[in-house]
Parts: sequence; structure tokens; C-alpha cells
Amino acid sequence: MAAHFDLPDIRLFVNIAEANSLTRGAERSHMSLPAASIRIKNLEEGLGVKLLYRTSQGVTLTPPGQAFMHHARLVLQQLTDLRGDLAEYVNGSRGHVRMLANTTSMAEFLPALLPRFLASHPDVNIDLKERLSNDIVRAVSEGKVEIGIVAGNVRTEGLEAIPFREDRLVLVTAESHELAGRGRIEFSEALAHDFVGMLEASAIHTFLAQAANELNQQIKIRIQVGNFEAACRMIESNVGIGVVPFSAASRHARSMRIKTVELSDEWAVRKLQVCVRSMQSLPAFARELVELLVAEAHEVV
Repeated sequence: MAAHFDLPDIRLFVNIAEANSLTRGAERSHMSLPAASIRIKNLEEGLGVKLLYRTSQGVTLTPPGQAFMHHARLVLQQLTDLRGDLAEYVNGSRGHVRMLANTTSMAEFLPALLPRFLASHPDVNIDLKERLSNDIVRAVSEGKVEIGIVAGNVRTEGLEAIPFREDRLVLVTAESHELAGRGRIEFSEALAHDFVGMLEASAIHTFLAQAANELNQQIKIRIQVGNFEAACRMIESNVGIGVVPFSAASRHARSMRIKTVELSDEWAVRKLQVCVRSMQSLPAFARELVELLVAEAHEVV
């Protein structure tokens, strides 16, 4: 039997699942309980699977119900996105791109690339936020954003992942620091010293804190700053050492008395990738943004 259901069915199912109750789900959907029960019964019969376990304590999702819930949320999110995109037309803007990126991309690469795109696409807006790579992959997979830039060995199954840049994290010290003469060091050894760190809201702070936690250690933060230049200036003054992308460290080393020390940890070498659910399904202007990022990234200094 072919399954027939519509948006009210999808919204009703999501409301019931989120409330764990047929009664409260019906109320949220502004339906009577009998009408809601009939809709869910018809939905299950049309699909040929049971979606809900019904108990005296409420309802829970069956495995097919969990799968339906996942796709139902995607459909509702895409509908919300559609309304938002159409609102952009009403407001005079042609398009809107939602994008997530890791700290290095946000600070080092995108500031040189995105202005080029925005200059050539005056009717397109970009909503750019910083997140951890695993969170970025999840957001792209769930359709919450169109484009993500991730780093490291994050799993991207089910997505189109395009090589973007390669960078590595290095330890930065003042020229007078005792570690300045080292050519290579493990992060665990560096943790014996005071650090200049990035703000807690930054993805790189969370990433390094997790790396220290896996070593059963903590980073001894003396001060937190908002960008890599400020971090290098603090490090130059011997406030502490820090971990920053080599691209930033080498640039600031031209004008500051700082030294870089290679980190021997495997996670220090980072291959950045642009991730999308499907290039073909992206709006034309979003595809053009991805193409620009990949084609012109090598020009970033």
C-alpha cells in the first residue's frame, strides 16, 4: 500500500514524539485527540510500520518511528528555510547562505575570501558562525546549514567533502622562553607551562581542552584573548605559551619576537575540508561560494 501523508501529519507526529504524549501532541497541533489518533493510525497503516509504542505513561518511538522523526524534522526545517529564503526575496535580497566554520578558517582564511564573494554577489547574505568540526558535520547533515568547513579526522560520511586547505597547529613561545629552542614537542609536555588561550566560546579552546582532558591534564590558562594576533602579543611578552595555527604564527613572527615549536601530536596536522550535503542541490549562489572557496583558497596569505 502506498503511503499518503501531508505536512499536518508530519507536524502532528513531531509534536506527539516531542511531548511523548498523544494528548499533548494533539493539543500542540490544535486537534482533538480522536482526530489526532485517526491521523496517526492512518499514517502507520499507510507506511506499513508501527511508529509509536503506546503505554499508560505515554508514547515512545519505535525504530521506524525514530527514522521517521529524523526525516520529519528535516522536512520541517527545510520548510522553515524555504520561508526564510522567500522572505529574502520580499526584502529585496536574492539569497541567504548559512555557513559554519572552525576557528582557523574563521580567523585565517575566510576573511580574505568572503569579501570577494560578497562583492560579486551584492544580493546574497552570509550567516557565518564558529563551531567545532563534529558539530559542523552534524549541522550540515541535518540541513541546518548549507556549507561547513571542518578540520582534522572528523567523519564526513554521507556528505560531499572537498579539500580546502592544509594547516597545522604549533606551539608559540617568546624568544626568551625555555621551550623556544625546541624543534618539536608533545602537547603533554607543554601543559606543564602557563598558557595564553583563546576565549572559551571559540572552537579551538574547546578542541585543546578536550585534547588536554584525554591526557588527564588541564591547560593552565593565565589569560584568554579574542584572536590569534592578541595571543601572539601576549606570548611575545612572556605571559605564557600558546597553540595557534602555523599560518597565523608565521605571519606574526615577522613582526614579533616569538618562536614556533612543532607539535608532535597527530591531531596537530589539520586538513580542512568544505562539506555540503549535495553540491547539485545547493542554490546556484551557494555553489558559486563553494567553488570560489576551493578555487581561490591557495591565494590566501
